[in-house]
Amino acid sequence: MTEELEYVPCRFIVNRIVRPRMACSGCDCFTQAPLPSRPIERGRPGPGLLAHVLVNKYADHLPLYRQSQIFDRDGLDIDRSTLADWVGKSTALLAPLADAIGRHVLAGQAIFADDTPVAMLAPGTGKTQTARLWAYGRDERPWGSAIPPASWYRFSSDRKGEHPKDHLSKYSGWMHADGYAGFEDLYRSGNVREVACMAHVRRKFVDVHKAQGSAIANATIRRIAELYAVEKVARGLPPDKRTAIRQAEAKPAFDGLEAWLNAQLTDISGKSPLASAIRYALTRMARMRPYLDHGILEIDNNTAERAMRAVALGRKNYLFVGSQTGGKSAAIAYTLIETAKLNGVDAFSTKLPSNLLKAFHAMQPRLRSPTGSTASWN
Repeated sequence: MTEELEYVPCRFIVNRIVRPRMACSGCDCFTQAPLPSRPIERGRPGPGLLAHVLVNKYADHLPLYRQSQIFDRDGLDIDRSTLADWVGKSTALLAPLADAIGRHVLAGQAIFADDTPVAMLAPGTGKTQTARLWAYGRDERPWGSAIPPASWYRFSSDRKGEHPKDHLSKYSGWMHADGYAGFEDLYRSGNVREVACMAHVRRKFVDVHKAQGSAIANATIRRIAELYAVEKVARGLPPDKRTAIRQAEAKPAFDGLEAWLNAQLTDISGKSPLASAIRYALTRMARMRPYLDHGILEIDNNTAERAMRAVALGRKNYLFVGSQTGGKSAAIAYTLIETAKLNGVDAFSTKLPSNLLKAFHAMQPRLRSPTGSTASWN
């Protein structure tokens, strides 16, 4: 028997909805069967087509104008502006679910935070301005928790510290983050406790080593590798065991790294890139230490940085968002699609994993869409 892998192009279906109308023989009154619920009232697209457009754009990074061209090859004249309207209305309908994912993320004991620039079309100028997409993640799998991971995205027209302060106004717990100064107000409030990122520290020494071949930078990288070797052993274990392993093996290596950096700083030029990398590392070490004492914390903020990969790929293709509304639509779509990926779910699928559903139901049994209808979980 010989098997051959073949491809059958997708097909479009026109669903005709027949609604019987009945008239009364004794009067002028008549009645008609109600129209089934549809994603867009008086709209032509079905839910499968809308999901197809959203996944193409935000999971597969296919801009709307390219999708319009693909549809045209299949004999469908769907303008880019029409697709943009569908995206806006679809994400508005999905907003309650994205909000529930946000509440799920903020219910965690520790979260991950990052932001990245996106270009936004400035009204009336024909130019773009720099806006931001913020990502907040919850992933407790490294310490053996069965709680499902999730990523929650938010959009803002600038990078002012007031935005994360607003996003996290109801959050209390640990937050893995980089050294962005806009987070300082959150830390001063006492509700959010910072955990700095070793990956950011390591990256600076890697850059110096690549540029200059510095032996000190290389030695620092090797010392940091010892800390990550401990994390490899601790991954997946309960928090108490992770803490015990870190105290026994990582803490001496961490103390040695800090002492090593202080010693090297006195022997090199203070204006060199290496000195700059060392000073940055030393300012972050104290804020990194909590991970040694708490098994629910991580050594770095890579969870949030991974959440930004889809945005980075997407903006290379669609280049900019057309407005603040478009940016908010992108945040909603990324929230659902990236959370689906984290849970091993096909982004096009209408089914969510049972543990994720249970988590959402525990927070709010019934969600309502902006139109007032109850949003479906599956």
